[in-house]
Amino acid sequence: MATVPALHLHHVTVRRGEVEILTDVDLDLPPGRFLAILGPNGSGKSTLVKVALGLVAPDRGHAAIFGVDAGDAPERIGYVPQLKTFDRTFPATALELVVSGLRRRWPARVPPRERERAVAALADVGAEHLARRSLSRLSGGELQRAFLARALVRRPDLVVLDEPATGVDFLAEHDLSRLLERYQEETGATIVMVTHDLAAARHHASDVLVLNRVVHGFGPPEEALARDCLERAYGHVGHDHGPVIG
Repeated sequence: MATVPALHLHHVTVRRGEVEILTDVDLDLPPGRFLAILGPNGSGKSTLVKVALGLVAPDRGHAAIFGVDAGDAPERIGYVPQLKTFDRTFPATALELVVSGLRRRWPARVPPRERERAVAALADVGAEHLARRSLSRLSGGELQRAFLARALVRRPDLVVLDEPATGVDFLAEHDLSRLLERYQEETGATIVMVTHDLAAARHHASDVLVLNRVVHGFGPPEEALARDCLERAYGHVGHDHGPVIG
């Protein structure tokens, strides 16, 4: 029997007005893989993630997670959004942030069982000591760990991260990759990560999707990150960006 893809996209097209953000995107990602999605700013990466999460309905095509329509099995997905969109002044602690991943809403109070699960999730990402700290007092790397604990607290089958390295230093980014790899080894989960970092994609991903409205490359890193794929997506491949393109 054929394995049901963890992520299935079939002719996905998304428009905003007269502009097509995504055009005929096809992808089948087997379970247990680590997919890195790369492309320049405005290439549709975040829109593609929102389609996979069921937050954006495509104008044409179909998206499914583990064989069910995108959005119909949220309990199987852990999501780490771009941190730069988060209001750091929101009056909550790291523990309450993680508990919101269990309830899918902010808790008015946290009973002992939920507290235990949240603290365990924070411990898994090396952040148990942050449980009572307010979000406004967390560094970028600490907040990233709290968000990752929130995404993992339900032990999801699919973890989706939208530019998780935004606002964190190199060490925190390296730790994040190691944490994701450890979680994947323990659970067999599928990881989908939007990133601008070619080095991270090359060294940590099993599969790479190079996107700029349309798919310019998809496959193992050595194939998808070939010069011709990158030139089609970015328009050039030079040294101005250092290790980051886009």
